[in-house]
Amino acid sequence: MLLIRGDAGGTTLTGTLYERGERAPRFKGAPDEDAPYVWVCDEFYQVESGGTVQQVDGEDVNVAFESPMPRGFDTREQATDAAREHVKTQFARIGIDPEDVEVTVEKQEIETAEPQ
Repeated sequence: MLLIRGDAGGTTLTGTLYERGERAPRFKGAPDEDAPYVWVCDEFYQVESGGTVQQVDGEDVNVAFESPMPRGFDTREQATDAAREHVKTQFARIGIDPEDVEVTVEKQEIETAEPQ
């Protein structure tokens, strides 16, 4: 799996890209399990009041979270491009210029339980 992380304004958002052969989480609304690449990440937006207070560029920003919307893709390139765009869009929704978001991709090995 790949962790795709965006950093800007002193805060970070990380999503997970499950690759071919890895089992993505299963829940209502998840994409077809046959999709070779599955992207899962939080979605949020700025609200006037309520939500969760997040420090962004030294300012308090009220943020409301939506349920993660997993998306399936046929190729790794499609999936990583969409993931990068998704992360930048979330920052834009709380007032950060997408050009200011530093996106990194990190390979993460899936831990498996040892046979008993």
